[in-house]
Amino acid sequence: MVSSPFLGQIDLSGYLLVVFVICILAVIGFEFVNGFHDTANAVATVIYTKALKPGYAIPWSGTWNFLGVFLGGVTVAMGILKLVPLDALMTLPVSVGACLVLAVLFSSIVWNLGTWYLGIPCSSSHTMIGSMIGAGLAFTFYYNGPGVNWGKAGEIGSSLILSPIIGFGAAALLMLFLKHVTKSHALFHIPKGENDRPPIHIRLLLITTCTLVSFFHGSNDGQKGVGLFMLILIAFLPARFAVNHAVAADKVSAALNQTEQVVNLRTGSQAENKPVLAELLAAVKQTKIALAAKNETDVAKTYHYRKQVEGLVKDIRALVKDNRVKLSTGDQATLSAAAGELEKVTDFAPVWVIAIISLSLGLGTMVGWKRIVVTIGEKIGNEHLNYAQGASSEIVAAATIGLSTGFGLPVSTTHVLSSGIAGAMVASGGKGNLNNKTLKNIALAWVLTLPVAIILAFLLFMLFHLFI
Repeated sequence: MVSSPFLGQIDLSGYLLVVFVICILAVIGFEFVNGFHDTANAVATVIYTKALKPGYAIPWSGTWNFLGVFLGGVTVAMGILKLVPLDALMTLPVSVGACLVLAVLFSSIVWNLGTWYLGIPCSSSHTMIGSMIGAGLAFTFYYNGPGVNWGKAGEIGSSLILSPIIGFGAAALLMLFLKHVTKSHALFHIPKGENDRPPIHIRLLLITTCTLVSFFHGSNDGQKGVGLFMLILIAFLPARFAVNHAVAADKVSAALNQTEQVVNLRTGSQAENKPVLAELLAAVKQTKIALAAKNETDVAKTYHYRKQVEGLVKDIRALVKDNRVKLSTGDQATLSAAAGELEKVTDFAPVWVIAIISLSLGLGTMVGWKRIVVTIGEKIGNEHLNYAQGASSEIVAAATIGLSTGFGLPVSTTHVLSSGIAGAMVASGGKGNLNNKTLKNIALAWVLTLPVAIILAFLLFMLFHLFI
């Protein structure tokens, strides 16, 4: 048994402890690679428009990525966790969770490094989600259980497909707007030579858009690393990390009591809805029992408590949306607040996890950025980026990623920004303004990412299953 100030007592056998450490290092490595693979998109425009030199742009972007992860919450991270059979993993040997985690991480890292080496902008989000689907399918193959949450996968897949389409269209429209409305000819200047820098007002605009893309990239992509880190902790140490033991029992009890009071009040006046309300009251009672029994060392009790809280939150939100049940505005607010408080029990990440991922992403931003930056800045179009094209694509990327984070949906910074630049190039000079060879390579990587990641993760799960 090993003791850690963050993890508490780690009761893992020798080889599982080694695997656990490898998993932690792998998720840090994944986020580090994500930093120089994806964040290069954020700095490409500011570097190639000469608004900032690389020596300033890279640390600046890295810092805002760090802040984005740290301040972005955990909604996207929890969405990632819901892709895999988390409940089933808690009831199976730790080695099964280790196989799934390692398969996801190693397949993601391999594909990300390969596309980075070739200088192809490719989505870390697509890679990771494909890997999770592949590992989940392998889990189903071995254990005959639901290995992939297809509903959540469809929701995430839709956001990943729609976001580059939105990026292309919105950037093209914004570029056309600037062309026909603005009177600033300097905005459409193509910098030539090392000392051809934009005027101060355009420079500030480009630095601001770079900052926003970096921050929102951290708040969205960084959360994926947080989700993977939590998957490792829950797979290896479920009793400690499957629920947030830091949420005080009296706060949970208060939320349960508030729910009970509202439902009891409505039960007396709405006889026709009594079965639905009685079912919710029974769920509240069972959750109170599970709360009293849970502790940080008993996996079965922790698992039961998590399931009760998850089910109750789902039931409360369903009741608020149920038009058959007449609830006042105050009742709806009370129930929604109670559900939000209860959700903190299952949807959380310790501050130290967020800090590690933030640091990994921020440091990764400062390494290996140049390959992707060259493709974004020089090879998507047949001409050098002008200031308006850089600003349009980054404004659209920042807005799209920020909104997606708010809705708890992962999107690809790479896809949104690359398609945004393509849209801005088309708006400037038509289809002939695009570099077809580069676009074909990017499109091929985009098409191959999902199936390759699925197959690679599936095979790696099978390989690890032989040895762990």
